[in-house]
Amino acid sequence: MNRRFDKALRVLLSSQVTTGVSAGFGLLLVSAGTFLLFGQFPASVATVGAIICIPPDHALPRRGKLLSLLPAALLGLPLFLSVQALLSQPLYLGMLLVPATFCAFLAGAWGQRGVPIVISIMFAMIFSMAVPQHLNQGSLIQTGLYFALGSTCYVVYSTLANMLLNGRYRVQLLAQSMLSLSQLMRTQADRFDPATDTPSAGQLMRQQAALADQLQAARDLLLESPRTRQRQRLAAMLINVLEMRDHLLASELDLDLIKSRPEAAAALTSIRGVIDQMADEVDIMADALLRGRKPAPLSDLRPALAALNRLQLESPEHSSHRPSPTTLMRGLTNRVGNINDEILRLNRLARGDVEPDLAAVRTAWQLFVSPTNWSLRPVLVLWRWDAPPLRHALRGALAVGVGYLLSLALPWATHGYWILVTIVVVLRGSLSQTLERRNSRVAGTLLGCVLAGAILSSGAPTWALLVIVPIAQAVSHSFAIRRYLVTAVSATVLSLVQAHLLSAADVPVFNALERIADTLIGVGIAWAFSYVLPSWERGQIPSLVNRTLAAQARHAQITLNLGYLNAVDDEPELEWRLARKETYDSLSALVQATRRSLAEPRAVRPNLEALEAFLGHGYQLLAQLTTVKTMLLQLRLQQGQEQIQEALQLAGNEINDRLLAGRPQAEAGASLSAGAWLEETAFTDPFVYDLRPWILRRLDLACEMAQRIRNDADAALQAGDGGEPEGSPARP
Repeated sequence: MNRRFDKALRVLLSSQVTTGVSAGFGLLLVSAGTFLLFGQFPASVATVGAIICIPPDHALPRRGKLLSLLPAALLGLPLFLSVQALLSQPLYLGMLLVPATFCAFLAGAWGQRGVPIVISIMFAMIFSMAVPQHLNQGSLIQTGLYFALGSTCYVVYSTLANMLLNGRYRVQLLAQSMLSLSQLMRTQADRFDPATDTPSAGQLMRQQAALADQLQAARDLLLESPRTRQRQRLAAMLINVLEMRDHLLASELDLDLIKSRPEAAAALTSIRGVIDQMADEVDIMADALLRGRKPAPLSDLRPALAALNRLQLESPEHSSHRPSPTTLMRGLTNRVGNINDEILRLNRLARGDVEPDLAAVRTAWQLFVSPTNWSLRPVLVLWRWDAPPLRHALRGALAVGVGYLLSLALPWATHGYWILVTIVVVLRGSLSQTLERRNSRVAGTLLGCVLAGAILSSGAPTWALLVIVPIAQAVSHSFAIRRYLVTAVSATVLSLVQAHLLSAADVPVFNALERIADTLIGVGIAWAFSYVLPSWERGQIPSLVNRTLAAQARHAQITLNLGYLNAVDDEPELEWRLARKETYDSLSALVQATRRSLAEPRAVRPNLEALEAFLGHGYQLLAQLTTVKTMLLQLRLQQGQEQIQEALQLAGNEINDRLLAGRPQAEAGASLSAGAWLEETAFTDPFVYDLRPWILRRLDLACEMAQRIRNDADAALQAGDGGEPEGSPARP
């Protein structure tokens, strides 16, 4: 029961709900203020002006908030007025809707930033169709002024609210990143216990991708102007979370070898319990942040891990030139101990017991955050037939055109705009996203129609309906990402009540039935057109694979460069962090594309087996290099780096050659063979150790992993019929 309560409270205290409540309150101010000053119809139009500015309203950095809202307000007004002017001329209205939809959907070229703008622009036109001209007692210009009043007031309100809530958003996004990390820790822990079903590699990679997105959202806010002590503390905690992710990834190294020893089962089960306990500690600290409390001090779990090192797993065929199972086990517990150390540092930062050290990012934070300007480059480069944003824009325009023509033929044509609403919210850039929205939209509309019908049948006064609209908007905005079914229910209530206010309709039951039919028609159109001019994920895989190869090679070069490691300034540290970020981001983008391809027809799917192997080996290479960097930092204290400098340089070149040039291993004789060094070196206990043989072993494994990644890439870049996918770029 407590666990369910904690989960519910985390949702209520999340940044999404805070933004939703803020949006609902702003909408209430606009609608209520306009109603008191001008009356019902002006208030309804002003409410539409505010509603179209809400989709891009999220927790954002202060410097980019206004720019994120302006496109919706500036583009929405002329389109709203144009539709108003053509309401009595269906033919000309259709001639406006189709090209305007095409242009609106082109905003998808900006990725996640552009999707809310698409929704806003389309809502401006569609809600304008819900405003009957006979109720407009003033001129078209006057109606436009009401609309502009609502948009302007909401943009100003949202910008100010974002500034006031900036501190709270920083805390929330950091806590949400910690909760995502703890979830990944539990999944990782399950892989240690031989008695449980091992989670699939795909599940781990999906959680890694989700965490990468969450961390980027946190970077955008927490690394913006970290000048005050509180901001610096939160930014330092975020950097600490990033380090924990690295150590968690490295914790699985050698796990399969150790699990092959039956006598290690009890120790691995104990390690699983330790990781679960550490995940609980991360949750406790995240909950304390969300609730505004100071977390309690944590106990060190290193002693519990050290107790496991008494386990002997000696192999009779063991050679001193290879690490024994016992030393591998001790190395594994040490890597898990690194996670414990990071959690203790995180706890001390959260309690304010230590001062944050932000030298690496204080002067260059903008290198790690998403751009806030609206560059024209995404639009300028999409004018090729195989560009997904262009195809989606054509697909959307055709779907809206068909939906509009069909709405004119229906007996309830005056409410046909609901078909267009459904098409806009269901039709997405990929088939998998469309299918996810399809079922939720139908179920949500059915429930929402019943709820809206009950509200409108009650004969509630106008002021009550004006309050219900912001409440529905708050709920809809809060769960748009987390749970779309809730958003579909509340959005249906919002739209029906708002349409009732605009048209003064007095037959809500019939309207609800019509909306159900319109929804089914709109969902069917969106589903059908998701197969028109499709942009199958297979066409995007080559560029994503090549991006990942380049990122891995760059990360390896920087990680294995002692010059970067021993530099006296912070620029090399920044460069390494940027290389690491790009590697994680490239893997995350490929994971998401692979996942989306699972919903596509089998005939057009990419080589999923090769892609899964490529991703798995990619994360393993990251783990190997993370462990090397950790040991190099420790070796720096022992003044022994120079003795392996040649090996590091050769390994970096070898990894680069294998990833980018794709040379077969047999042709790599002139490059690094770390095994040659290993044959001359004996492994020692990792707690009284000479780190050099361990570093050489990791370098050898990293080179081997680089070759596997290259082989996987070659297989993944082949289409199902053995040829290159259409439009795939040349291999680097």
